[in-house]
Amino acid sequence: MNFQRGKKHEELEMNLVPLIDVLLVIIIFLVVSATFSRVTELQINLPTAEAEAPQDKPLVINVGVDESGHYVVNNNEVSDTSVTGIADALRKAAGDGKDPTIIISADAKSTHQSVVNVMEASRQAGYSQITFATQARSGS
Repeated sequence: MNFQRGKKHEELEMNLVPLIDVLLVIIIFLVVSATFSRVTELQINLPTAEAEAPQDKPLVINVGVDESGHYVVNNNEVSDTSVTGIADALRKAAGDGKDPTIIISADAKSTHQSVVNVMEASRQAGYSQITFATQARSGS
């Protein structure tokens, strides 16, 4: 019930101050983040030189692991399948080589432990460059 008949209601108005505050924050964010982009870049032409390809190829040791856990280092079967035995075989295959690359060719059904043994033997022998041989899937 309206007991005050003669009074007019205040008109509703929308307060734009919070909207302006939010827009100012967004504009400040855009200005600050735009200043971090690279404005100037140097155009550098690097000098050229003719060099021969290096004559010595890096030493590569191929280690094969079959599904039954037998190891072959550079086509020589390893009789001692312990980690120290594999490390000795790697040292023998490397000879005087400084830091050979060990390529592990493991059968898809070989155990995870067999591959880890080769990696541990490489670490014990002091060789850090290890890679794995794979083949492309047929039909792809």
